[in-house]
Order: sequence, then C-alpha cells, then structure tokens
Amino acid sequence: MTYRTQPERSPVTRGVAAVTSIAAAVLLLAVGVLSILAGISAVANDELFVTGPDYILQFSTTTWGWIHIVLGALLALVAIALMTGALWARIAAVFLAGLSIIANFLWIPYYPWWSIVVIALDLVVIWAVSTWRPEQM
Repeated sequence: MTYRTQPERSPVTRGVAAVTSIAAAVLLLAVGVLSILAGISAVANDELFVTGPDYILQFSTTTWGWIHIVLGALLALVAIALMTGALWARIAAVFLAGLSIIANFLWIPYYPWWSIVVIALDLVVIWAVSTWRPEQM
C-alpha cells in the first residue's frame, strides 16, 4: 500500500493552473508597468490625484509615487523571471504581490477604483502562482 503526500490533481486543474500562471506573469508585468506609470504621475504632481481628508497613514503623493515606482519595477522584473517558471520567481511573485496588496490598500484614499482593481489582480496572481506545480506537468 502506498501513501501519497499530496492529493493528485486532475490534468484539467493542472492545465488551468499552468495557463493561469502564465497569465499571472503577464498580469504581474502589466500591474508593474501601470504601477510605474501611476507612480510617475504621482511624483509629477499630476492633477489626477486628489488628496482628501486626513487619514491615519498619510504620505504625500510624491512619497506614494516613489513607493509605486519601486514596487512596480520589482513586479515587472519578477514577472519576466516568472515566465521561466523558476521557484525563486514564484516565491518573489507571491511576496511582491502581497506587498502590492498592502500598498494599494493604503493607496485607496487617493485612487480607489484603481487600487481595488490592482488588489483583485494581485489576488489572482497569488492564487495562480501558488497552485501551479511545474514539476507535475
């Protein structure tokens, strides 16, 4: 009698996870590039962002802009590496997507709809990268 340490996934589930992981890499790249552009817009003191009432964690839009530029650049680099399926890239993608969720949650007062969309995309990326097992393909 043999025991399995992990339940065997169906080929359909593995295929969906693999395709979603490639899509996640593309989504992560898009989120990174768009985050860089939003950061540049915030640093340039664009009229796109309206500062509202005081919040508990209030930074200037310039500070938030630099946070988004750095995070976006890291996301884009990891997304390119994620397309190779490297284990370190998968771990980094989950970690950076988590940081992106936190940053965009705190960015909600400045740009709510964009933040909610990016949080949703980051959750899809985390799910896809976490469920993809390239060694079982």
